[in-house]
Amino acid sequence: MCRLFGLSSGSEPVRATFWLLEAPDSLAQQSRHNPDGTGLGIFDEDGRPIVYKQPIAAYKDQSFAQEAREVSSPTFVAHVRYASTGAISLQNTHPFEQSGRLFAHNGVVGDLPRLEQELGDAMSLVQGDTDSERFFALITREVDRAGDVGEGIARAARWVAEQLPVFALNLVLIGDLDLWALRYPDTHDLFVLERAAGGPTGARHMEHASARGSVRVRSGDLADRPAVVLASERMDEDAGWRELASGELLHVDGELNVTRKTVLERSPAHPISLADLDPRAAASQSPAARQ
Repeated sequence: MCRLFGLSSGSEPVRATFWLLEAPDSLAQQSRHNPDGTGLGIFDEDGRPIVYKQPIAAYKDQSFAQEAREVSSPTFVAHVRYASTGAISLQNTHPFEQSGRLFAHNGVVGDLPRLEQELGDAMSLVQGDTDSERFFALITREVDRAGDVGEGIARAARWVAEQLPVFALNLVLIGDLDLWALRYPDTHDLFVLERAAGGPTGARHMEHASARGSVRVRSGDLADRPAVVLASERMDEDAGWRELASGELLHVDGELNVTRKTVLERSPAHPISLADLDPRAAASQSPAARQ
């Protein structure tokens, strides 16, 4: 299963060090568990998006994922890809950039020809062949129409939920000062932590790690500054982790104000189960792909 991670520190950038695939040997026990790409998205001091990403084929390029990458930004998005749609390539590796925003997705959307038909001219935003990038293009189009990012996400997700086969639409989308996350439906987990400065003890830097070694992030700056964290799993012992409900859209602004709103109340009109997916997609979305 793809791993999502998002972080907002408010209006001021913080320094953070990321390791993706910290424990590749445990992941490499079975070939179907091999990740197909890793990526990290940030914003520079001028508010411009920067993406570091690399496809990983059979661990030939694992050094890219294992090396410590120290960056500074007010918002971050990280992703470990287990491919369900599209080749293992740079163009298909998350996060994606459109209109100055960065996006990563965990799930599967079916009937891509129908989605491409709906996108029309917005297909020009798409560089690769994943369902994720096409879903992002739909969001970008709806944001432009609505003039509001949260409303654009909600409109795009509702259209997909009503019109297309859906396994999951979990996503993290960041701007230079804002972060949005959606969980839909309840197929995959997505957790949020409103972390106080210094964590539970009030005096500790942030050190978050996936239980299975796929993502680790450390920030000494967050020993005395608050932050909001999104992740596919609880990443430390902090009792403040809360699971997003199905259909819940979360927004974190530049002042670390957190709003949560249910934007999808019904189940997908055309739900997909693991049994409906082809073997490659099923392997990428199954709980075993977390190990």
